[in-house]
Amino acid sequence: MKNCCLVVIFLLSFSACNNKKSTTPVEFSDQEVPEIGLTEKQLYDKILGMLVGSAIGDAMGAPTEVWSREEIKLEYGFVESLDSMVREVSPEGIWKANLPAGCTTDDTRWKVLTANYLLSQSPNQLDAEDFAKQILSTYELYTKEIKEIQSIDPEPFEYVSLKMGWLQEWAKVSQPFIDGNMLGYADSLGKFYGGEMVCAGLLYSPALGSYFPGNPEKAYKEAYKLSFYDLGYAKDISALSAAMTSAGMRTGATKEDLLSSLRLDPEHYFESRLVGRTSHNILKNALWITAESAKQDSLGNILKTDSKALEFAFTQLDQRLQDMPFHAGEIWLQTLTAILYSDFEFMGTMTFLVNYGRDNDTTAAVAGGILGAFYGFEQLPKLEREKVLKVNKELLGIDLAQTANILTAHMLGK
Repeated sequence: MKNCCLVVIFLLSFSACNNKKSTTPVEFSDQEVPEIGLTEKQLYDKILGMLVGSAIGDAMGAPTEVWSREEIKLEYGFVESLDSMVREVSPEGIWKANLPAGCTTDDTRWKVLTANYLLSQSPNQLDAEDFAKQILSTYELYTKEIKEIQSIDPEPFEYVSLKMGWLQEWAKVSQPFIDGNMLGYADSLGKFYGGEMVCAGLLYSPALGSYFPGNPEKAYKEAYKLSFYDLGYAKDISALSAAMTSAGMRTGATKEDLLSSLRLDPEHYFESRLVGRTSHNILKNALWITAESAKQDSLGNILKTDSKALEFAFTQLDQRLQDMPFHAGEIWLQTLTAILYSDFEFMGTMTFLVNYGRDNDTTAAVAGGILGAFYGFEQLPKLEREKVLKVNKELLGIDLAQTANILTAHMLGK
């Protein structure tokens, strides 16, 4: 009974910020949308692919989030599929302990929150202040929930406290940003998660990229506007992940299209004196690691537990670690390396990232969102996609198919 109550609370929390769009499923046609170059059904398939692809990566990494490779190998062996997550709760992790395979963490919650925000936006451009308001209003909803609890049982208080903890740091930045208090905003951003360059925008930027299908430069610019929780070159990285997602949604998109999007530079980072463009250096490192790894083993053995190529790639990534596993630069390097190493193959990329460790639910969720948009839902592995859809809806109150349906309808003006 308690678990059912928790799911109801979760559903109410997200639906309150869902802009009251109809939840009746919309039927999409085979008619092409001229400005997009996709049919309505193809657009839905790619948006659902982005959401579910990200959720698969999240769910595969969640059982061993920030574990070392040794710990992963000892308890789970070489991870190649979804597994149960017997672990504690945390604001950024799971909100219910000991969940079955396919359940997800904040990496999926961020996609849902962002999709809800997009329902309030014009199909042509995004309003950054509205995004801050979406986050702040969601946080305020959680504070109201905790005040309205009428129980001496600690469980409901603990559950809502997890939700508040998830957005606590974000709310501190959102308020001065909304108020136009630039000094207050700069001060709060400088203290955001201790002033470290965490991967803020990467948590939601693939969702932003899917809102501008086939237009990576537009996706970059709009995502950059919403990267105001990021510090330094993390803003560039967030925008690039949106551009890469968008590039993969073109009709007939190729791997080269995704890579070409990483050379976009609307904000002129290449003009940075002395430093240059850090995100491009990260790409070059990923390309080098991939090329050198290929020399270590036959191609048929690159994703096996005893692969010399995989060991080489992991060792090279180890040499480029930051102080914390959720640093934006570190996450982007691991994400790009995994995609390139696996030659853009979906489950190969997930396997690489999850077994590497560090913040592996986030790296796999970022890569899964990009590749999910590229391949579309129907080309994702059937077992994993169906499992993630089912358990997230039934146990966590997260209906990814409905979210994709409503967002697609909004984009089509239906």
